[in-house]
Amino acid sequence: MKKIAILPTLLTLGNAVCGFASIACASKIDLSAEADPYFVLSGWLIIGAMIFDALDGYVARLSRSASNFGMQLDSLCDAISFGAAPAFLVLRMGPGWNSPRLHQTVSVIATLYMVCAILRLARFNVETIPDPLLNKRFKGLPSPAAAGCLASLAILRGEQRIVWGEFGQEWPFLQPAAVRTAIEVLAPLGALAVALLMVSRLPYPHLTKQILKGRRPFRHLVQIVLAGFVIVLVWDLALVLLFWVYAFAIPLRYLWVKSFQRTPAPLSTSGFDDLTPR
Repeated sequence: MKKIAILPTLLTLGNAVCGFASIACASKIDLSAEADPYFVLSGWLIIGAMIFDALDGYVARLSRSASNFGMQLDSLCDAISFGAAPAFLVLRMGPGWNSPRLHQTVSVIATLYMVCAILRLARFNVETIPDPLLNKRFKGLPSPAAAGCLASLAILRGEQRIVWGEFGQEWPFLQPAAVRTAIEVLAPLGALAVALLMVSRLPYPHLTKQILKGRRPFRHLVQIVLAGFVIVLVWDLALVLLFWVYAFAIPLRYLWVKSFQRTPAPLSTSGFDDLTPR
């Protein structure tokens, strides 16, 4: 290897820097506080790593500098940003140290998530060719999407007083303490689910390619603009909905189709015509 693409490589390294910064911010979280800004910062740094991850591939394709070196470096950086950083966030969002048995369980789930993310990235390197243009679908949930699921919960956990404060007066289950307890339960369970989806063989669509590639009708542009306005208006809840719907829509659709395929066909009554009462 004598020459490398400088700009795509720097963008890929920016991905790793965001992941490491996310871990550093998560280590400063005050678990006794109802809402800690480090939850928000750590989650957004993972989102920032996703942006760098998307930009380096786009710049590599634009400059025609996609290479095996870039793909290997990208996976190494993804292991930090979308493997180690979200796993550490799960530890911070789960039950505190006052419940040792629960915390041990959450630690096992966080470790399993990181291991599945690394396995997912290694499998991607082996089965994928360097040119991303020829890869229209992912095999298993992409690691950035899985990390986004957990990062969105961290952002919601940090902003819960702002998001739910005015509603908590009318609905007790939306009070900050109730939301905090719900996230403590849902974060480990969700991490376990997305970890298994990452190493599955379910085909996940490449959303950016399907949305932005090629010529589309005018209504397609209107739908994108309207969706953008909705995301801006409810950005904290929109992140949770976007990532979790993307993660679970495919397996739910798969189970729905399988349930119909397993429905037995109605038995033919042609052989019982003689037994029909006249």
